[in-house]
Amino acid sequence: MALTCIIVDDEPLAVKLLESFVAKTPDLELLGSFTDSVEAINAIREQKPQLLFLDIQMPDLNGMELAHIVPADTRIIFTTAFKEYAYESYEVNALDFLLKPIRYNKFLTAVEKAREWHGRNQEDTPQDPASGRTPENQGPASLVSSQLSTLFIKVDGELRSISIDSIVYVSGMKDYVMFYLDGEHKPLITHLTMKAVEEMLPKEKFLRVHRSYIIAVDKIQKVDRNDCIYIGKEIIHVPDGYLSAFRTFMATRTFGNG
Repeated sequence: MALTCIIVDDEPLAVKLLESFVAKTPDLELLGSFTDSVEAINAIREQKPQLLFLDIQMPDLNGMELAHIVPADTRIIFTTAFKEYAYESYEVNALDFLLKPIRYNKFLTAVEKAREWHGRNQEDTPQDPASGRTPENQGPASLVSSQLSTLFIKVDGELRSISIDSIVYVSGMKDYVMFYLDGEHKPLITHLTMKAVEEMLPKEKFLRVHRSYIIAVDKIQKVDRNDCIYIGKEIIHVPDGYLSAFRTFMATRTFGNG
């Protein structure tokens, strides 16, 4: 069953780009596109899309205002050219925040978050609710020494050596993961699961903060009061299932009461 969506953006070119992304994404069904946010309201209420790609700066009714009146089961992914709206977007419980110009890999990651929210993809191994992390397993990946400084990942049929300390964060998308590295403009994409990556990386240096994200804890730039992590060029909202473990970790490195 496809994930249904609606696009609302007052820029026709932005709508066309998102429509092209939807068209080439498996199991994603477009119910309609609107350049007028007021006209979109009835369609959203009647069709109840599971996912709404929503611009923020629009005339008459802006995206933040519209976000307050959409059905509760419709998850919102904001699309905007202004990153200063990131904080406000999480106040209306947005699922993700895509900064224009939007890249297809970011779009796919956001869609995958929507699939997770609607319960489409369940991990084979249940989480330990007390820790927020996937239980350890005794496979070869779990035997990787924390003393190793490099890893080899297969990219385009070749083995690429990467320094563990160069990893900023890892993002998952079904059976593929993207390694974001210091000094690299594009991620390295390889066929792996997030579970395998979590077992592979040294746990004193990396923390899983979301089903789709593993971060290098020493690369965190800041954490805002909405539990949003700013790391690299990404803003990651820590969901409830991972919040306890993340806050426990932060408490061990936090000074001051402010």
